[in-house]
Amino acid sequence: MPSGLVIHPIPIDEYRYRVPKGTVPGMRTDGVLFSNTALLEASRGDASLEQLANVATLGGIVGDALAMPDIHFGYGFPVGGVAAFDLTEGVVSPGGIGYDINCGVRLIATNLTAEALRPSLSRLVKSLSRHVPSGVGSHGPVKLDSSGVDAVLRGGAAWAVEQGYGWPQDPQHQEEEGRLASAEPSLVSAHAHERGAKQLGTLGSGNHFLEVQEVASLGDAEMARKLGLQEHQVVIMLHTGSRGLGHQVGTDYIARMDEALQRHGEKLIDRQLSSAPISSPEGQDYLKAMAAAANFAWANRQIITHWVRESFQEVLGRTPDEMEMRVVYDLSHNMAKIEEHQVDGQRRTVLVHRKGATRSFPDQPVLIPGDMGTASYVLAGMATSLERSFGSACHGAGRLLSRTAASRRFQYNEVKERLRRQGILVESASRDGITEEAPGAYKDVDQVVKVTEGGGLARVVSRLVPMGVVKG
Repeated sequence: MPSGLVIHPIPIDEYRYRVPKGTVPGMRTDGVLFSNTALLEASRGDASLEQLANVATLGGIVGDALAMPDIHFGYGFPVGGVAAFDLTEGVVSPGGIGYDINCGVRLIATNLTAEALRPSLSRLVKSLSRHVPSGVGSHGPVKLDSSGVDAVLRGGAAWAVEQGYGWPQDPQHQEEEGRLASAEPSLVSAHAHERGAKQLGTLGSGNHFLEVQEVASLGDAEMARKLGLQEHQVVIMLHTGSRGLGHQVGTDYIARMDEALQRHGEKLIDRQLSSAPISSPEGQDYLKAMAAAANFAWANRQIITHWVRESFQEVLGRTPDEMEMRVVYDLSHNMAKIEEHQVDGQRRTVLVHRKGATRSFPDQPVLIPGDMGTASYVLAGMATSLERSFGSACHGAGRLLSRTAASRRFQYNEVKERLRRQGILVESASRDGITEEAPGAYKDVDQVVKVTEGGGLARVVSRLVPMGVVKG
């Protein structure tokens, strides 16, 4: 665990700060934080900067250890952490990916306008809440045996479409087309299978949500046109991941790596950075199990997409085709990927960990969710992100308060009333889903996006505002 060291990062420019090598013992490289003066003050209250420095101690790290502007304290890596590792000398760390493997965001478009939808909004939010199970440990109507789970772990979003959950073209608009071919279901434990068998097609709890949103404004109008986005259009944003199955994969492999480290007498500056050489049996098995969990998450979001379309049809009496309810994009923010990047003037193949961070390649859509009462954004990756962040950007606003602290500070009725006055309707499976995720528990998403754009990671395409929200 972090020691409580207070770190004062050194400004590089308006949007970047350096945590120099030597800040903690054993750093092999610098840490670089994308931030500004307003957001940096918010980062001083937790140990996330020490976590960033600790990441720089891991073997085989290539380039700087990086943190996005939504940085906050996490398990192992800070949330918003990015690091690349040499395939021969480097390691893979589950704490650099996260327990909710392939937690991600999907955006679904419609041809509806906010003004036309408003009279039906209350019924629609209630219908979405009925169709999409949410909350801690929620179970969905899709029940699978072990072989059925294996099929999901191999097939990802394509499996869901084959079962009738969605349109054949849906996977074409997803990162990796909604499937990693390296998945190996046999490396996912029986317990993980059991947890996944009941949770496919469920939203979960915490910061996961389903939002009906309005496109409030455009930044890059040409890119918005290419994505089929225009002002006052209704879109739906979905944020969820691999549920209990992914969490169990993380738990299982952290334990296995801990055992291997102990067996070899290796010590880490923070035991939460438990890791294994990429080329080791533990490292290779984890990456294949991680890919399987990622496929589960894509199938999960695909099935929820189907039920979103059904809810709109139920309430509005029009088919999803008539409402042009197409997937704009789906991307991940808890993943490790083998990629080629230019490092110190050389082209290198590396394993990029993104923990609470998204891929942001040139002109690729980047989806940045807010939370209930705050804006969300569609951005597009910039060419400079490849040289500055291994093609990465932030994944959200980033927490200011822990869930416990938020529950103490915010009152359920007050939060719901404040949202109602903003014209935002909310359905939640629990009171905690409202208080723990109150807008005041998060950083200013507009500032986070300002840094993301100013730092050369991604440019604004459109700003979205919530109309109706389903929370776990």
